[in-house]
Amino acid sequence: MAGSDEDFADFYAARFDGALRTAYALCGDWVEAEELAQGSFVRLYPKWSRVAGGNADGYLRTTLVRLFLDARRRGRAKEHLVAETPERSDHSRDLARVDEQQSLLAALQDVPPRQRATLVLRIVHDLPVEQVAQVLRCSAGTVKSQLSRGIQALRAAYRDADTPERSVRDVG
Repeated sequence: MAGSDEDFADFYAARFDGALRTAYALCGDWVEAEELAQGSFVRLYPKWSRVAGGNADGYLRTTLVRLFLDARRRGRAKEHLVAETPERSDHSRDLARVDEQQSLLAALQDVPPRQRATLVLRIVHDLPVEQVAQVLRCSAGTVKSQLSRGIQALRAAYRDADTPERSVRDVG
């Protein structure tokens, strides 16, 4: 069992940053991204003995996307107000890259969650349509239509990202 724990710890260390970036692409907030990534590993750990020999990366990715979509379906009901904001972790190396792509990421956040998940899985992770359908629990045709609509929504949001109305709306 100790060897299994060490294997999981190695997997966690090697995959956490990638899971965090995927989660950030989905939700657009580093704190929520950390929660999604951590939650995915928490769900993976009890199943590690079965998953380790197979497709652990796929299981992790599927869990991450489903946690994201579940949070959106619930309307983020788990959030609660606090008197002081929590400290945020320092992600300076990732933020340097994010700054260069800020308008694209802002536009991605305007895309509906299911379409956003489809875009991230299909384009960022370069998964085949059938595998995206399996992760999202839908048909291949649904993936294709969600991808098409997601690309249209992303283009429209990206086009609108540099308009004065958007910059005023985001500042307020």
